[in-house]
Formats: sequence, C-alpha cells, structure tokens
Amino acid sequence: MAEEEEEEDTRHPYIHCMLAGGLGGTSGDLLMHSIDTVKTRQQGDPHIPSKYTSLSSSYLKIFRQEGLRRGLYSGVTPAFLGSFPGTLIFFGCYEWSKRHLIDIGVHNSLAYLASGFVADLAASVVYVPSEVLKTRLQLQGRFNNPFFKSGYNYQSTLHATRTIIKQEGFAALFYGYRATLFRDLPFSALQFAFYEQEQKWARQYAGGGKDIGLGLEILTATTAGGLAGVITCPLDVVKTRIQTQVNPSDEPPAKATSGKPSSSTSRTSASHHLSQQTLHSKAPNRAISTSSPGTTIPKAGSVTLDTSSVFTGLKLMYKAEGIAGCFRGVGPRFVWTSVQSGTMLVLYQVLLKQLAAHPMVASDGLSL
Repeated sequence: MAEEEEEEDTRHPYIHCMLAGGLGGTSGDLLMHSIDTVKTRQQGDPHIPSKYTSLSSSYLKIFRQEGLRRGLYSGVTPAFLGSFPGTLIFFGCYEWSKRHLIDIGVHNSLAYLASGFVADLAASVVYVPSEVLKTRLQLQGRFNNPFFKSGYNYQSTLHATRTIIKQEGFAALFYGYRATLFRDLPFSALQFAFYEQEQKWARQYAGGGKDIGLGLEILTATTAGGLAGVITCPLDVVKTRIQTQVNPSDEPPAKATSGKPSSSTSRTSASHHLSQQTLHSKAPNRAISTSSPGTTIPKAGSVTLDTSSVFTGLKLMYKAEGIAGCFRGVGPRFVWTSVQSGTMLVLYQVLLKQLAAHPMVASDGLSL
C-alpha cells in the first residue's frame, strides 16, 4: 500500500513526462551516437579478420580515416528524426500504462516491466524506419568510402530513403522490424524495471525523501541501462546483421554473375557495389559472415543469418562463433546503453522537476 501511495504522489502530467522524456532521450542518443557507430561497425563488419576489434582502437581508426561528421556521426540525421518523436511516444505510453496497471492492482514491478513492453511497441512504428536508415548509413560511413566496403553507398539520408523504397519497396524501411522488437522490447522492459526498483532502493537509502541527489540519480540510471544492454546484446547483434546484411544469391559464387536474381534477394538489394557491379543487376554478392572476428580464414560452408527468424539467427551465430560471437560488440553496447540511459533518465528527472516548479506550468493546472 505504501508503494501505491508513493507512486500516486510522484505522478506528473503526461505532457510533462512526454516533453522531458523526448528531450532527455534525444540528448542521450545524440551524445552516444559515435559509440553506436563503432558498435554497428563491429557487429556488421563482413571482413575476415574483422577490421574493428576493441572499442578504443575502432573509434580512433574511424575518426582518423573518415572524420567526425561523415565517419563517427554518419547516420545522425535519421537518428535524430526518429529519436525525439519515438521517445515522446514512449514516455507518454509508459506513464499511461504504468499508472493504469497499478490502479487496477497489478504489482509495481510487473507494471514497470509490462509498461516498458507496451511503450516500446507503440514507439517502434516511428523509430524502426529511422533505425534501418541510421544503421545502414553508420555501416557505410562516408559516400564512396575508400576505407571500408560495407556494401552500401548512399549519398545522404534522403538518397538512402529513395533508393531503399525504389529498389526494395517501402516495406524495406521496416526490414528487421521483428528483430528490432525482439531486442528493444526486452531492453526497455528490463531497463525501466531495473530503474524503478533502483530508484526505490535509492530513496530508502537517502532516508525516504523524493530527492535522492544527483549522484544516486546517475548511478541508478546508468546501471539500469548498462545491465539491460548487456543482457540483450545477442539480440542486438542479430538485429544489426539482419538490417545490414546483403543476402547472397542462390547462384554459386563467381567473379561475374549475370543470372536472374532470386526473389529472396530482391528485397535486400540496396544501392551497393555500384562501382564494381553492373547497374542493372540487383543480385547481391556479399554476405556478412558469422565467423568470429579472430578467424583469419572463413570456415567451410560459412553461413548467412536467416533473416526470417531471430531464434534461427541466434542458433546460427552460436554454432559458428560460440558465445563470444553472440556478445560481439558488448563493450560498446554497455558503454552506449549506460551513458545513453544515464543521460536520458537523469535529464528526464531534472526536466520534470523544472517543469513542475516553473510558474507558467505550475499554476495553470495542467493535468494531461
């Protein structure tokens, strides 16, 4: 009963939660975009051995070769366009779901977990297309990139959007939708379940007051995001490969192919290998190998992830690479989710307090 009363006392207007969450989430995403680029390169790198190994060396390599804006911050435009409306929707749905579930008697911990699922599902309609564009542009880097051959060569976000829709259809913007949900729904649910519980412990540690101090705010926010990020890393690897890989044609590999492309590959023939392939051919000729990054020679019969099944992709990765392959890029993911979550949730709490105390909104009885 005490938990329900405490929850009732800390309820803010929905519009405050949405604005604070949108600004906090976007700030966190933009701050950590360069780390996310490194993670994407590590997970989607088709080269054997991998060109990108540790976080620090990969970060410096991309910065030196490709620069900041066109290298580490490639794909930042679709990231921004998807982040603000996505987090706006997320926090509105999260607060609405959480309050209604608690009001009907659902235990707080279960309400937090379920609300994270519901909120992320609602926001996915906005952020998944931006995630597809962002991920491909991050993997590509600069236009006509001489340092890394990703299989994509888009001139800009607009060009990438037009090319994907023209060559692969509008549905391709939602390519990997199921894999993204398999990653993000558990992540959001765990992140907010951990965060709400840690906030409760922090308030108890601080003497029961609502203000736990900046130090504990940062600690609870970063640990919640980091722990959830590590647990869901295998799902992130599958999502990245599904959204960035170019499936091989059914024909045996050859230096030059002129056969008719199969129907299964026509979906994923993005603008790639323009300088090496004939423009009229849409048959992709590159597959992202699932060999481990330390393997210098690919194993015989190296497999490509089955894009129709997340669980099949996990099984294929585990068989070919072991547990290390499933957690490829876990270092950057831990750093990214920790700092992004810390930035988002700390700003969320700070902005909520500022909005509640501001005379223009505190006196108008806003209760949306």
